[in-house]
Amino acid sequence: MSCKHYKNSPQKYYKIISFATFVGLLYACSTTKKVPDGEYLLTQNNFEFEDKKELFDGELKNYVQQKPNKKQFLFMPLSLWLYNSANPKYDTILNEYMTYPNEMRNQKLRDSLFIKYNMKSSVGKSLLIDRLYHNWGSPPIILDQTKTEKSAQSIEKRLTYRGYWDAEVKFKHVLDSASKKAAVTYFITHKDPSLIKEYYYNIPDPKVKNIYQQKIHETLIRSGKILDQTVLEKEVTRITDLMREYGYYKFNNFNDEIYFVADSLKSRKQIPLTLEIHKDSIDTPYKVATIGNIDVAIVDEAGDYPKNTTKDSLRGIRFHKVNDQYKTRSIWRSIIVGSKQPYDQKKLDLTKRNLLSMNNFSIIKAKDSLRHGGGTSPNDSIVDVMYLLKPLPKYELKVGTDVNYSQLLNLGVSPSIDLTTRNVFNGAENLSTSLSGTFGSIRSTKDISKRVLAYEISAQASLNFPRLLLPFDYYKFLPKRYSPTSSIVLGAAVQNNIGLGRVNFNTGLNYFATVNDKVSHRLTLFNTQLSLTKNKDAYYDYFVNDNIIRNEIFTDYFQHNTDAAQEFASGQKTIDEISQEIINDTDYIGTLDQTGRDRLTAFLGTLVNKDRQTQDVIISSMIYNFVYNEIGKKDYPNAFYFNGKVELAGNILSAFNQKRNDGGIVTSPERTIFGIPYAQFIKFDVDVRKYFKFNSNQTLVLRQFIGVGIPYGNSSSMPVIRSYFNGGSNDIRAWVAYGGLGPSDSQVDERVRTYMTDNVKLTTNIEYRIPFNDMYEGAIFTDIGNTWSLKNYNDGYGDEFKFNKFLGQVGIGSGFGLRVNVAYITLRLDLAYKIYDPNKPDGDRWRFKDFQPFKPTLNIAFGYPF
Repeated sequence: MSCKHYKNSPQKYYKIISFATFVGLLYACSTTKKVPDGEYLLTQNNFEFEDKKELFDGELKNYVQQKPNKKQFLFMPLSLWLYNSANPKYDTILNEYMTYPNEMRNQKLRDSLFIKYNMKSSVGKSLLIDRLYHNWGSPPIILDQTKTEKSAQSIEKRLTYRGYWDAEVKFKHVLDSASKKAAVTYFITHKDPSLIKEYYYNIPDPKVKNIYQQKIHETLIRSGKILDQTVLEKEVTRITDLMREYGYYKFNNFNDEIYFVADSLKSRKQIPLTLEIHKDSIDTPYKVATIGNIDVAIVDEAGDYPKNTTKDSLRGIRFHKVNDQYKTRSIWRSIIVGSKQPYDQKKLDLTKRNLLSMNNFSIIKAKDSLRHGGGTSPNDSIVDVMYLLKPLPKYELKVGTDVNYSQLLNLGVSPSIDLTTRNVFNGAENLSTSLSGTFGSIRSTKDISKRVLAYEISAQASLNFPRLLLPFDYYKFLPKRYSPTSSIVLGAAVQNNIGLGRVNFNTGLNYFATVNDKVSHRLTLFNTQLSLTKNKDAYYDYFVNDNIIRNEIFTDYFQHNTDAAQEFASGQKTIDEISQEIINDTDYIGTLDQTGRDRLTAFLGTLVNKDRQTQDVIISSMIYNFVYNEIGKKDYPNAFYFNGKVELAGNILSAFNQKRNDGGIVTSPERTIFGIPYAQFIKFDVDVRKYFKFNSNQTLVLRQFIGVGIPYGNSSSMPVIRSYFNGGSNDIRAWVAYGGLGPSDSQVDERVRTYMTDNVKLTTNIEYRIPFNDMYEGAIFTDIGNTWSLKNYNDGYGDEFKFNKFLGQVGIGSGFGLRVNVAYITLRLDLAYKIYDPNKPDGDRWRFKDFQPFKPTLNIAFGYPF
């Protein structure tokens, strides 16, 4: 170690070492501080499975009556430390003090408790710090051996419930008298499960039986499967929902009309099972209910209905309003249930969801009930529905600051002001306007070891409609149950990232349709974006590596062409003009050796980068997006996710314009609108994910992203803002964004490749997530992928995609990470290492020999990567 490093080391590590030592001592000394003599602090519950481990065994820990103190801070019990930090002589007083209502907790009460417990010398003390410690903390969990036995019985009952009727559960206490700590181990033996031998059903009602038979292929019960009570419960729920969907109102409302009979007299291992569906009395047959009256009241207060309202109706729905603030038709569109239609609980639920999603009302009451007949008995075949709605305030202002992440900006601060104006045209339209800024730092293009200020300031207005903006009635081909909506968006943004900065203007018309809670469609009929580059002449000031290569080629060329050197030095020719002259000078190119040709290829790459990074462009496109999402749905533990998007740009503009510009140094002339070229391309993005849940909530996630952009017509390449790049915390984490991976296995100078983008992208991610407790979660992952060009442009980059080569051209990175869940926010830290770098020379691509465990690529982000 050098003297310089030695002198800096204490400053660098002193606080970390001291803090770790402090935490270690605190953990060792304080957890048992308030454990009475002869008692033990419960520190761990262990489970050992003697014969096998089933998929549901992770839930068995929930049936243990005593669990150790929760660990929050660095996997240590912070709440127990806080409790132990309170003066132990006040524990009895504080325990009783906290049993009183909050309004009674004052100094008078504390003084009375001091006197009660013969602590008169403490009268007048507020005990503020001790009260905080006591309130925020949690007392030590003292081992109760009788509860261990009861826990073993509860686990055994749960195993029986899951179909293991002969399961056995034993336990053992491990007591450490010296440290006053204890651990419990439960030894679980499943033995052979009880199986369903044959499956029958007895349904006397012919109509109910017919419905069940139509959907019997969806049953969760099969012969040969384990007789698991949780599966039977799910089947009861499925049948109940099915019958209510077919109009049987309050079917199995008291959970006594569907049950199973298991015949275990002959065998406990092969058991015939019979489904029974019927009421106790044959005098009350099942009836299909129909929807009767549908009343929707829009009131300021619950008492306004019905006395202060005026009645209106539209297509069988009765509306009651205190004023004409909302047009009747705007509310009608959200009512999925229809009068005289068969009762369907799903339509009632969807109607509530639609009313709330309008962001115009709060629901005071949503009621469905059987209509009363002439007497007091209800008519059991007609269901009346009523919704009582209260308008939300006309204006809603939100001011906030977010901490966010982007692949380029890393951590950034985003202050924002959002104003929502509701019911703009009396049809439940909402105008959302926002002014926001994002400020952070980005890797400097002048020195990648440094970071510089980056920012984006944007303003956007979005007018949202609870309907499709179409000049005709669309409900015949797009039913109301799809909850169609529209939005018109207009926005502008100024950003300064790599130094050049951009000014962007965008507008669009979007249509949304939600088929169900998993499937949704989005169609952007037109999405127009104008992107203008600021400070173009300073390109080489910010892209220093490109400037170095330019200087190298200029120096070499000026030795070949001294006239050009003089013209450049005198200012007669610009950098761009000399660059154009170089690439057109065949005599000069013919004099180059291999090193010179490689340098020229790198120089061409800088010119491509320059043209694309400083490009002004208009993108006018139509976008269709389809999403299928099972994530977060309780019935889909092994969730599947699919997001497919196709974008078609430039066709309309090409039909009305033929005027061309002069092109760039390496780009051909392009047709323009108001002097700005427009892009033509078609782009496909597919994002597929599959989640596999295992014991103890461990999760394996597989993700595949495929992106293809095809420029044509007016575009020889994809616009930068629609192209693909590698790296970042949601991509291939061993490389930072624009960190030198790709394209393909190109050997072009890395100084040039850094900011090269391409039009084909493949990324495969594999991540295994392991929860440590409710707050902390670990992960190990591998990321594989790269970008390519769709075809060979004869530019010397070697980035063309070929099926017989691409597997050897992907970058591979692996690593591990930590996720910290606080409230609804997940902080993620990932440490990633390069395993295979395709842009290194042959023989040097596997990076194991250069592995540096203390120099990972650090990714800090919020939320899961996928």
